[in-house]
Amino acid sequence: MSLTENRLRQFLAELRHVDGLTADKTLFSDGTIDSVGLIALIGFLEQTCGFEIDQAEVTLENFDSIQRVLDYVANKLNKLKA
Repeated sequence: MSLTENRLRQFLAELRHVDGLTADKTLFSDGTIDSVGLIALIGFLEQTCGFEIDQAEVTLENFDSIQRVLDYVANKLNKLKA
């Protein structure tokens, strides 16, 4: 399964019972997702995308919004293909 914006939104909505997340809404900075949610998100991404996420990559720059997650995944997949 590949990651799409809709699939990521669905996962986050199920995880935190939050609807209407925009692509640029902060997830961690405002407390929408907590540390337990982050662990669940990492597991979801690893399973869905088929790669492991290095601890050093878990930053607000990569994970603080839906768009940042999508950009991180796209960049990671491009690096793995190279």
